[in-house]
Amino acid sequence: MAPSQGGPALAGWKLSLLAGIGGVLVGALGVSLYFNLRGGAGQAQTEAIVRNYILEHGEILPEAVERMQRRQARAAVLQNREALERPYRSAWAGAENGDVVMVQFFDYACPYCHQINGDVERLLREDNRLKVVWREYPVLGPNSEAAAVASLAAAEQGRWRQFHARMFALGRPTDAVRQQAIQEAGVTLPASPSEAMRTEVTRNAEMARAVGATGTPTFVIGEQVLQGAVGYEALKAAIAEARANRRS
Repeated sequence: MAPSQGGPALAGWKLSLLAGIGGVLVGALGVSLYFNLRGGAGQAQTEAIVRNYILEHGEILPEAVERMQRRQARAAVLQNREALERPYRSAWAGAENGDVVMVQFFDYACPYCHQINGDVERLLREDNRLKVVWREYPVLGPNSEAAAVASLAAAEQGRWRQFHARMFALGRPTDAVRQQAIQEAGVTLPASPSEAMRTEVTRNAEMARAVGATGTPTFVIGEQVLQGAVGYEALKAAIAEARANRRS
């Protein structure tokens, strides 16, 4: 998965981590800790219990971090649902009013985005109730940024699907590849990025960080956030779960 920058504020991260560790400890220490706390144990005694347990069971820390990250991602998805699922002009495919929307943060320079593109296209062919929304997240340098501008121009001109297909068919987004894709898709490239384009890329980066994206591709499906080229089966399962949750 291609890496990205950014993350939550340190203070908030520490509080969330402590909450995550606390949740794991409640399950791990169970009744013993509960009655110790209810029995009026002092702060030092309680901290000693927790410290000793963590030292002896360090494996709970990754679990706590993972739990914290899932909780934060779910909250961010729910808070940003409308913005996440609203495409930039024509940068979407599938059922316009699909019962499940799969959002993909991607970068044309990301090899893993190229790797999973076929799985996304397969899902679109097989599932006539699915809508896919692509969000530009150019994190891999100048070629990524230039490709994103061309892609957003294509979206504004109703040529996004054609441009997207040619970019993935032609390979990494060098100047030559980008120009060929622009020509073959019939896109007119602006002299400079518009304010709307800049706003879109900035907003996408903010949303990606909010849902915990550590790189590209990152998918948001229902309340799940999937990172990396997870493959056809994982995407299909997440779509099925999101659809089942809508019915429940």
